[in-house]
Amino acid sequence: MNLTHPYLDEHGDKLREECGIFGVIGATDAAAVCALGLHALQHRGQEAVGITSFDGAEFFTRRGLGHVADNFSSGESIAELPGMMAGGHVRYSTTGGAGLRNVQPLYADLASGGFAVAHNGNISNAGHLKRDLVQRGAIFQSTSDTEVIIHLVATSRFKSMLDKLVDALRLVEGAYSLIVMTPRGMAACRDPLGIRPLVMGKLGDAVVFASETVALDVVGAEFVRQVEPGEFVEVDFDGTIRSHKPFGDVQARPCIFEHVYFSRPDSVFNDRSVYESRKQIGVELAKEAPVEADLVVPVPDSGVPAAIGYSQQSGIPFELGIIRSHYVGRTFIQPSDGARHASVKRKHNANRKLVEGKRIVLIDDSIVRGTTSLKIVQIMRDAGAKEVHFRVASPPTGHGCYYGVDTPERSKLLAGRMDVAAMCDFIQADSLAFVSINGLYRAVGHEARNANRPQYCDACFTGDYPTRLTDLAERHHDDTQLPLQVDKVA
Repeated sequence: MNLTHPYLDEHGDKLREECGIFGVIGATDAAAVCALGLHALQHRGQEAVGITSFDGAEFFTRRGLGHVADNFSSGESIAELPGMMAGGHVRYSTTGGAGLRNVQPLYADLASGGFAVAHNGNISNAGHLKRDLVQRGAIFQSTSDTEVIIHLVATSRFKSMLDKLVDALRLVEGAYSLIVMTPRGMAACRDPLGIRPLVMGKLGDAVVFASETVALDVVGAEFVRQVEPGEFVEVDFDGTIRSHKPFGDVQARPCIFEHVYFSRPDSVFNDRSVYESRKQIGVELAKEAPVEADLVVPVPDSGVPAAIGYSQQSGIPFELGIIRSHYVGRTFIQPSDGARHASVKRKHNANRKLVEGKRIVLIDDSIVRGTTSLKIVQIMRDAGAKEVHFRVASPPTGHGCYYGVDTPERSKLLAGRMDVAAMCDFIQADSLAFVSINGLYRAVGHEARNANRPQYCDACFTGDYPTRLTDLAERHHDDTQLPLQVDKVA
């Protein structure tokens, strides 16, 4: 399994959600609706996009590298995808995993008919399952963990497609939100813990599924509800909706980082406004880590809501002391540290006349490696800031994620090898503070984190993983073993 981290931003220092999914059934222009919905989810995956449609007789697929607009902006591209049902996917690619063969939705002709699947998440025992399937004669066409699901469905002995899918997913560890298309209709489901998000809406008589509510807003659909953790929602072509909960009642543990960074601020996640959650994190930060300063400055764009909350709580004025260029091209792997550091300055520039001689509170959503934080602090100092105090709108990210967000190994995470005082020295700030784990939970509507029954998946902060991590355990047990490559495409 690939342990590089191209899901980080171009500086290697910002976590990235791997994928977004969207599906619609019952719309006369299903592919066009799907393309528009995926455009709203572009922030969840900017390396590749795919759409599969069904016209009642055949499945049609179009995939491409790049943004949604690069591949689905013309009438001709949409015309290649006829039918009243369509599902799509945006993704970030992995090193060695880029290319059209891994772009979803993945499609297969099974004995029961066509089967297309779009997947957000990560199967933490995909390598283990894949080795077993290959030994039994399975032939894989991609390096995506999603293809494991297709093979498990294909080899299930159950008769109905729902039973085959449930049978397959009982063997799967980790996180998944799925949109599945068959000749009989569309199904959407989440893993029993609901780690990755999925919501349902209505667009006239059509039913829509999406990773975030903002995609429903953009296509003009009405939000109905979230797909519940462990729920399978089936939608037939006549509009009949059936709900199944084959895994029973399990306490949900959705990913808390959706509130911190992944979701768009205009989305609603777990029945809470993401924007309001981020502002409230800033409020908690100001209570927990006050400092005498002249200006509160966000690291754009993800630090803005928390900086507003910090400013309102502390009474320190909010100002745009850093201006971000939105026209810097994305380069995931920089050829050298010098080029990577230069790219920070191309993307962020100090508002010199504003910050000169001032005591600055910098607000960012997280620190991963710390390299970007170091450069941002230096940019402030070069612009004449008198003091630079760094405040982070999440607890220290000291552990890797195995549920759909690739992170560096712990030795590359700044919080994985340093305490806060050492991190402060590393980024050369006058002070450094993170919101506490209980402060984060208060910001998203809880009194505190329940240590015995955590309300969210927060493993990247606490190391408390809610599922088994079979592939990781097997890798640590036998480092000499050469595992079959499985890209965690989601």
